[in-house]
Amino acid sequence: MILCIDTATSICTVALCRKGELVDIQESTEERSHAAQLTVLIEKILKKAGIKTTDLDAIAVSKGPGSYTGLRIGVSAAKGIAYASDISLIAIPTPLLMYYGAVEPGKYDYYCPLIDARRMEVYTAVYDSEGRQEEKINARVIDENSFSAFLEKGSVLFFGDGAEKCKGIIKHKSAYFSESFRISAEYMCKPAFTALEDKDFEDVAYFEPFYLKDFIATIPKKNILGGKTKP
Repeated sequence: MILCIDTATSICTVALCRKGELVDIQESTEERSHAAQLTVLIEKILKKAGIKTTDLDAIAVSKGPGSYTGLRIGVSAAKGIAYASDISLIAIPTPLLMYYGAVEPGKYDYYCPLIDARRMEVYTAVYDSEGRQEEKINARVIDENSFSAFLEKGSVLFFGDGAEKCKGIIKHKSAYFSESFRISAEYMCKPAFTALEDKDFEDVAYFEPFYLKDFIATIPKKNILGGKTKP
């Protein structure tokens, strides 16, 4: 039994899996409510299943990239449960769990998860129809030539909360966009079970989210007393 947590985007979801198959799913009804909703969702899913965290074999968390705040909330909760319950911690790259939620064998040649970042930037990767990673996870600014190397070789499905802003820019005939895709912790079930079998665990004490880029905080030009801040 693995408890899966995803807080990498605006949606907060928790799934309970057994041997790679979904047992139950809980999802917040409000976007960007991770801090208030995550522990509530975890309590609901465990109570419904009639188990405690100590009954779990592992806890899995979406490790990013994605929302800085969301990732910190999810990873902190997963580490706390893993440590307190003495269970293993598994981390799944967010683009990989998205791939598992979008793949339709034989329909597209490549799958490109797009996680919304600032302005025209996205966090992304590229997988083939068998799940092999063809392009490593990266941050890129989208233009009309983005992913042209893959689009020239075959059909590409773009999906995720960053797909909408790319739809009007990437016009290649081999580009397809999913309008129905919604990220979910459910998609972590299979890769998390594989990690459990392979004993691919994280160090609970030292594991940190995969932010990809450093968090940038805005420094005000004036302080609250009206004077200039020191350089």
